[in-house]
Amino acid sequence: MLDVGCGDGTLDSLILAARPDVSIHGIDVLVRPQTRISVTRFDGTCIPFETGTFDVVLFVDVLHHTRDPLGLMREASRVSRRTLVIKDHTKDGVLAGPTLRLMDWVGNAHHGVVLPYNYWPESSWKSAFKTLDLLVEHWSAEIGLYPWPANLLFDRRLHFVATLGKGRPATG
Repeated sequence: MLDVGCGDGTLDSLILAARPDVSIHGIDVLVRPQTRISVTRFDGTCIPFETGTFDVVLFVDVLHHTRDPLGLMREASRVSRRTLVIKDHTKDGVLAGPTLRLMDWVGNAHHGVVLPYNYWPESSWKSAFKTLDLLVEHWSAEIGLYPWPANLLFDRRLHFVATLGKGRPATG
């Protein structure tokens, strides 16, 4: 598995604790001094691996930090043999944009993470997946990340997790 934008690898260490049979490598534009997995620096645009290197490519709260999410997903699809897993945000609903910007700033500004606040509505995500011939195998906007009462402000279907399969080549 490749974790794009893995940070210090904390999430990956939890995955490995539950699934020691999985191998995970991370890439990030900001490689932290201490990481829990092997991390390679990359430019945020071109994934530095050969086509079909990984079974799964994972993005957790990363794509809204790039100016070209479609291009980075295209790269992920290139290096993945089978599956992309994306956890990100949807900019749908009243005050979704300002809420997401606040969450992003609080969680990332102190790390020096680029904050372009590039949030898409659900319809744009699904259009991008279709453009890239990625098949939505699972989509959930009911993640339950926050306890009450924080969930009233920060859940509101602002998050999603999607599992995407690689499209099959057209026959003809």
